[in-house]
Amino acid sequence: MKTTILSSSLALILAFHVPAYLNSAHAANAAPAKNLSGYQQPSEALRAIADAPRQPLMYLSPKRDLSALVQRPALPSIAQVAQVELKLAGLRIHPRNYSASRYMFGKDIWLVDNASGAEIKISGLPARLAVAELEWSPDQRHIAFTHVHAEGVELWLIDVARRQARRASPYFLNTVQSNGFTWLPDSQHLALLLRPPRAGNPPPKSTVPSGPNVQESLGRQRSQMRTIPDLLKDEGDAALFEHYTTVQLAIADLQGGSRLLGGPDQFTSVRPSPDGKFLLTSSLQKPWSYLVPAYYFSERFEVRDMQGKLTHLLGSNPLQETVPAGVDAERNGMRNVRWRADAPATLSWVATLDEGDPERKVEQREVLYSLAAPFTGKAQELGRFAFRIQHVLWGDDNLALVAESWRKTRREKVWRIAPNSKQAAELLFDLNSEDRYADPGEPVLSQDERGQQRLLMADANSIWLHGNGASPQGDRPFLDRFDLRSKKTERVFQSTPPFYEKVHGLLDKQGQQLIISREAPQLQPNYHLRKADGKLQALTSFPHPYPHMAGVSKEKIHYKRKDGVDLSGDLYLPAGYDAKRDGPLPILLWAYPHEFKSAKAASQVQGSPYRFNNISVGGPLPFLSMGFAVLDHPAMPIIGEGEKEPNDTFLPQLIANAEAALDAAVAMGVARRDQAAVGGHSYGAFMTANLLAHTRLFKAGLARSGAYNRSLTPFGFQYEERNFWQAREVYHTMSPFEYAHKIEDALLLVHGEQDNNAGTFPMQSERMFQAMRGLGKRARLVMLPNESHGYRARESVLHMLYESENWLNAWVKNPPKPEAKNGENKP
Repeated sequence: MKTTILSSSLALILAFHVPAYLNSAHAANAAPAKNLSGYQQPSEALRAIADAPRQPLMYLSPKRDLSALVQRPALPSIAQVAQVELKLAGLRIHPRNYSASRYMFGKDIWLVDNASGAEIKISGLPARLAVAELEWSPDQRHIAFTHVHAEGVELWLIDVARRQARRASPYFLNTVQSNGFTWLPDSQHLALLLRPPRAGNPPPKSTVPSGPNVQESLGRQRSQMRTIPDLLKDEGDAALFEHYTTVQLAIADLQGGSRLLGGPDQFTSVRPSPDGKFLLTSSLQKPWSYLVPAYYFSERFEVRDMQGKLTHLLGSNPLQETVPAGVDAERNGMRNVRWRADAPATLSWVATLDEGDPERKVEQREVLYSLAAPFTGKAQELGRFAFRIQHVLWGDDNLALVAESWRKTRREKVWRIAPNSKQAAELLFDLNSEDRYADPGEPVLSQDERGQQRLLMADANSIWLHGNGASPQGDRPFLDRFDLRSKKTERVFQSTPPFYEKVHGLLDKQGQQLIISREAPQLQPNYHLRKADGKLQALTSFPHPYPHMAGVSKEKIHYKRKDGVDLSGDLYLPAGYDAKRDGPLPILLWAYPHEFKSAKAASQVQGSPYRFNNISVGGPLPFLSMGFAVLDHPAMPIIGEGEKEPNDTFLPQLIANAEAALDAAVAMGVARRDQAAVGGHSYGAFMTANLLAHTRLFKAGLARSGAYNRSLTPFGFQYEERNFWQAREVYHTMSPFEYAHKIEDALLLVHGEQDNNAGTFPMQSERMFQAMRGLGKRARLVMLPNESHGYRARESVLHMLYESENWLNAWVKNPPKPEAKNGENKP
């Protein structure tokens, strides 16, 4: 089986058998980090976690007897992450190789026989493999994948029978807005989106402005767009955007030949019809906008023959610079334009009936259309729906499932329609999206002989459903057979404690043989074949990625908020820790608030006590190695029942959640109230700053990539739909920036200098730190170069861990002694 050699740093740690919580040599009397130059590294134990091997990804073959596995690499270097990147119209582009900015590329590919678990090696792979996308051919004889290097994105093929890889086309792909390739149904050809062979060099952008950039509002229309980064700024940006999004259509064959179709255009996708006779293309159209990202640019949908000739203009969406407000708002016009998977050459799409505006009072908001080749007749309405259509899943002439939802009321409905008849839609499920316990699961899909994803039928009247199986005891994933006539389910499989098992694929439509993943708190997830008699055949044997943390314990704890709302969280304790022997520990709470419309839904248990103790570098679990107890995902519900808005009582609910979580850990005897810290990422960072501003529960906070001044996100944030002028008091009250003068404990702010997340501009952390410094508060600001909302470079991740480790040591684990009378505790 596939194995991974342990890093030398990890091997060094394994040479010692001292429990991590007892080894405090790196922590004793540590002082807050100074302004050292260059990237710093944390303790050996934290470095080993950052460098731990990552679990491969599995791609099940169409016939489901083979799987392709792709090994994910270690963290990239800052040199890789710091490559030049263009930020244009909401896109982030690698200008040298004409691809979207991506850094986590697969570094190895191999096959596994799903019956025996035998590993099949592939020869001829590139020396420095960097896999971005991978797709089986419909007949399973080949696998196509993209290999990304400095000069461009190449298309490669794996001959499954010969177990050999080779480059498939002499041209480079353009993957700025797409995967760059897709199989045709005949499995002999692929449709490609290429860099135009004669595109030339990108236009130079002058540093001398041609004039001022002017915007104007005449008061006729409102556009309450949330704060979006990376918009086009001037004509130079617009010219670069046009250059890097220009794409050439082509067809490639298995012998290495490529045939260009027509001329270049701003194509965003190409989709072959299931019968292989047509191509559906979408393309952006001028004018480009400086007010909205590319998603709202004008888009045209066309049908072409296999020579690239235009046969039908389906329609187009105009540039939309005025965007309705609200989480249920949608772009006006056509969307989800696709081929129906159940027909040879029939298009389907969704159109809005309310112009995308949730404030319009209408009975139906969306309509689903269908139009068959030769595309000359009138489009057929397959149904009108009261909510937003989320997706359509196709089975056959008599079966398709349409899922619609409305976020404001938390309603979800699933309808059965008969695409080729006038039979009325039949309601299968009417759900509350917050009620995890009642979730029936998602339909299982299977790839047919033409490469189309269709509903997998258990029999003529039954489909398969799989889901998380949420319950008061935690998640227990399941597989059900659902009878479409009686609407009753038969449970065929469910995860059984003490393991967490999840279905990844059915090898037969009867559900007799399943591919499942299996894990436990101390057992690394691995794939198994579950046979008809229930016996398991191991397909992979991935090793434990961090053996020095193997003894970490995990418990799902339950407790109540002072108003009676039931809460829960995952309590982790260091390897080798014994509460009676070792006493209470310093504790770190790591959380993220969520809005709910009912206390009942907010009280539901999330997660599972039987999942593997996955120690992500982006979360709190690495700090178990410092001797901290960690309460991860303690529930932080913000409830607004009925007509009440959750955020109207955000602060008192947030504080009550934190108090209940800390009280529960202290009552168990595993945590010290006087050595507590709180942290989070994004909205969790916002939470952290608020808890420090309004309580003295915590001695320190770790806030990563957050937003702290809600007046800088005036048209909504998270699920707050009201704008600043409609709920001014709410925006003020929820902004910890406005209460920086009340913060008496130490706050570490970390932010990526190139954050592309809406609402968390780097300025948010910079201004929060300036406020705290100006007020004489204890704070430290760490801005990570070339990092976005999440942190990718190894150097950045290690430095983030180093700063967090020092901060926790200095202000929580080993706080400074009080200074002389009238003195201050300063770093």
